[in-house]
Amino acid sequence: MTTVTLHRPLRTADVARRAGCSVQQVRNLERDGVLEPPARTPSGYRVWTEIHALAAATYVVLAGGVGPAEAKKLIRVARAGPESDLLALVDMAHARLHTERRDVGLARAAIVAIGAEPLDDARPHDAMTISELASALAVPTSTLRYWERQGLLTPTRAGRGRARVYTPADVRDARIVHQLRLAGYRLPPLRALMPALRRQGRASDIAAALRARDADIDSRSRALLQAASGLLALTSLSVAG
Repeated sequence: MTTVTLHRPLRTADVARRAGCSVQQVRNLERDGVLEPPARTPSGYRVWTEIHALAAATYVVLAGGVGPAEAKKLIRVARAGPESDLLALVDMAHARLHTERRDVGLARAAIVAIGAEPLDDARPHDAMTISELASALAVPTSTLRYWERQGLLTPTRAGRGRARVYTPADVRDARIVHQLRLAGYRLPPLRALMPALRRQGRASDIAAALRARDADIDSRSRALLQAASGLLALTSLSVAG
């Protein structure tokens, strides 16, 4: 249980040190309504309390778990109540992380299956048009074009109209990109990963990418757990107040 001394006066620098953030960020949190406006001395200096320090420290941890915008919302709800609203938001945050974790597991299984498919016995008629591939992946053709512009796919061009032709290897790449995107993998690291995969066939790179995704989810889930006591304390203080 978090113990808070309600009226102990603190400087802005004290709050920042407790929270592990900058003095400017403390001021920004006040500006955004995350921290209640502190009392002021006759000369205009802010006089913060331990409650402010607790809210700021809880925000910093939460931001690592759910992002700054959602963390601000959670702190505001913890301060204003009711507790049931806060618990619902925390439940939703954990549910999102659960979905991400499940999707990474599905991507891992799918990529293992994709990587095991033989490409050596591919025939010319195994190639796909952009419409056929989009239909097979259940994505718009514009998505495939976007992935191509990002360097994730490299289809050949054939015929008088220079239409895109996706070989079996291209189709495999598209399926891998699709699974990694479903698992929440961002485009910048994918741009580095896919060319290396095409050149060297390094499935270990994808496995490492998914492990990194798992570690990121673990880190955010841990942040939610670490922030829980602070959120409950803020809720109790708002009720007591």
